[in-house]
Amino acid sequence: MRILPACSKIAKRNHSQLLIRILGAGGILIGSNVSAAPTVLSPPPPVAIQGWPSLQSGRLCPSLQRSFKSLLGQGSSAWSVSVLDRHGQLLADINGTIAKVPASNQKLITTAFALDKLGPDFKLRTQLLRRPDGVLEISGEGDPDLGITEIQRFAMAALGQGGSRTFRSHDDLQLLIREEPQQRWWPSDWHPADRIYAYGAPITRLALTSNALDVAVTNPIGRLQRLLEREIHRQGGSAHLSLVNHDQVKTSSAQSVLLHEEDSAPMHALVSLANAESHNFTAEVLLRHAAKSWDVRLASREAMRWMQRQNLPLTGLRIADGSGLSRNNRMSSQTLATLLMRMGHHPLAPYYQASMAIAGQRGTLRKLFRGTSLEGKFWGKTGTLNGVRSISGILETEDGPRYVSAIANGASSPNRTIGLLLKAIQRFSPCSSSLSTSK
Repeated sequence: MRILPACSKIAKRNHSQLLIRILGAGGILIGSNVSAAPTVLSPPPPVAIQGWPSLQSGRLCPSLQRSFKSLLGQGSSAWSVSVLDRHGQLLADINGTIAKVPASNQKLITTAFALDKLGPDFKLRTQLLRRPDGVLEISGEGDPDLGITEIQRFAMAALGQGGSRTFRSHDDLQLLIREEPQQRWWPSDWHPADRIYAYGAPITRLALTSNALDVAVTNPIGRLQRLLEREIHRQGGSAHLSLVNHDQVKTSSAQSVLLHEEDSAPMHALVSLANAESHNFTAEVLLRHAAKSWDVRLASREAMRWMQRQNLPLTGLRIADGSGLSRNNRMSSQTLATLLMRMGHHPLAPYYQASMAIAGQRGTLRKLFRGTSLEGKFWGKTGTLNGVRSISGILETEDGPRYVSAIANGASSPNRTIGLLLKAIQRFSPCSSSLSTSK
């Protein structure tokens, strides 16, 4: 894969939580500020659509299956584990059809759904419009990297100082802020204790720094109003700001004038933020746009319909949100491993794999498996909730890719066990004995 300069949008953003920089052999890492323009991993052009394989069960790799049984022992009931090869052949499986709480492995469904529906170049837009009656309105699509710099530019445009725009009002500006109603800011089943932390920040269309500082910003619209009013005043103007329901205010783009627009980083960078760094806010926004609904219940149903069209094993699958913070999500390892395999044959497969963390090098896996045979060989997504550990992804082996999913609910020492499972897959690839029909 080749490394190309990032979209200039990312380089302009300057808040520390969401800047993207390059690390090691490739990939993006969200971290501290950097002086040089950052870069993102750019995959080769998509390949042509080919026939997609489906799950082939009934033949396992005996040596790998025995190793898994030995590693999990009497605690195997806490696990759902599946391994597939590139052809969809099931090589090892422990409770693979049992759906469990997947935690952030849910994001692998969300990002696959979003890539397939929206494409790799899709961007989130934040716009300032002037209506025929002179009233201004600002609306957004959930850009996770919207920051103070962008607010300054919107204030400048509203006052008629933005570039070649000459409109200026000597009276108070009338500015409408279009936003989702508060009851949609959080999925209803997110625990109240989670909502105070940055990872549980509210999901809104106009979200400065993803509605999080050190903790969640629980009144994001109030914060936006204060900062926008302050900036307009600093630039010598005054404004009357009003909050309106996004869906209840209908504007005609043919009659309104676009004063200013800020675009997010492209989709391939957004899915990296969701998967490699496990950014909940971004995953939730992607779910809503792929489903064309900001009602998380309707969006989840649309994601479920998309999964049903992929010809995957879906026993027990339940989709409740886009990020995996909901404990009402359910997914089996067979579902997730087969999704990974199918996405490996998707025209946008390089973008999907490039969005994942890399063992010992990048994202949530950068500190795991460093200095082991897994470093640089496993691309995946981690998941963590109280009592839940999951990891799913693509393991490069001498015999080609292995599509792996391991979900543990209530297991003892799950992190250590996950490492042993991955190393066993490496050790028995290719399988040390011929495939058989016995389990």
